[in-house]
Amino acid sequence: MTNVKSYNHGLWDHGITQGYSVNGTIYISGQFSHDTEGTFVGEGDIEAQTRQTLENLDRVLAGFDVTRSKLAYVEIFLTNAQEHSEPVIRLFKEYVGQHRPAGSLIGVTYLASPEQLIEISAVAHTD
Repeated sequence: MTNVKSYNHGLWDHGITQGYSVNGTIYISGQFSHDTEGTFVGEGDIEAQTRQTLENLDRVLAGFDVTRSKLAYVEIFLTNAQEHSEPVIRLFKEYVGQHRPAGSLIGVTYLASPEQLIEISAVAHTD
């Protein structure tokens, strides 16, 4: 029997859900720096954007009743990766603590919004 569940924050509809779980594997769409009202946070500030993006990742995980310790794979997309990678890696390591999921850090020319410096997508599990 297939067990499917989805999570959506209800802020806007881009044709995707924020998280989709199939048989205990959770696929998390790219999260970025917005608050619970949908307002962009931290324009020009990679640390503020990273913190908010990780909070949004936590919010999606909570929608499936799991914590960051269930992250299996994380993709971090960064504009200006040479400048932004050090603070992002530092904040990410604080975020995951001793847990070490697999992952990739990918430098990109731009993201969906001009003010967006970071986006994080992930795969997690429920068991």
